[in-house]
Amino acid sequence: MEIVGEYRIAAPRQQVWAAILDPEMLKRCIPGCKELEATGENAYAAKVQIKVGPVSATFSGTVELTDMDPPSGCRIAGQGNGGVAGFAKGEAVVKLAEDGEETILTYTADAQIGGKLAALGGRLIQATARKLADQFFSSFTAALAGEEAPAAEAS
Repeated sequence: MEIVGEYRIAAPRQQVWAAILDPEMLKRCIPGCKELEATGENAYAAKVQIKVGPVSATFSGTVELTDMDPPSGCRIAGQGNGGVAGFAKGEAVVKLAEDGEETILTYTADAQIGGKLAALGGRLIQATARKLADQFFSSFTAALAGEEAPAAEAS
C-alpha cells in the first residue's frame, strides 16, 4: 500500500535535514515509540507500541536511514515483530526541497504486514498506516516549528 504526503515546514532545509538525523527527534515523533537506541551509523533498535483496530502489540525491530543525499533526502526503513500479532515493515522515501526560508518535505511510503494483523482487513490496515505516517510527519513538522508536538499516539 502506497502512502504519499507533503508538508511545508517553517525551517531551512539544512535544519530539517539535521532533525531527520537526530535520534531524539525520531523517538519523539514515531507514534508509540517507547525506545530508540543507536546500533550503528543511522541505524537504531526500536520498541514501538501500536494499536490497529482491536489488536494492540509492542513491536521490537529496527529503524535505518539509507540512500543518504544530504540535505535533499533519504530513505527511512523500519521493521518489527509483534509476536503473536504478526510483523510490520515499511519504508518512506523522504525528499526535502527549499522554498525560500521554508522546506517542503514530501514522502512516499510503503507498508506491509503479516500475521494476525493481516487478518484485520486491507481498509483498516491502510487507514491505520496512513494515520501513523501522518502522525509522524505532523509531529516532526510541529517540533521543527517550535511547537510542542502532541504526544504521538499509536492507535
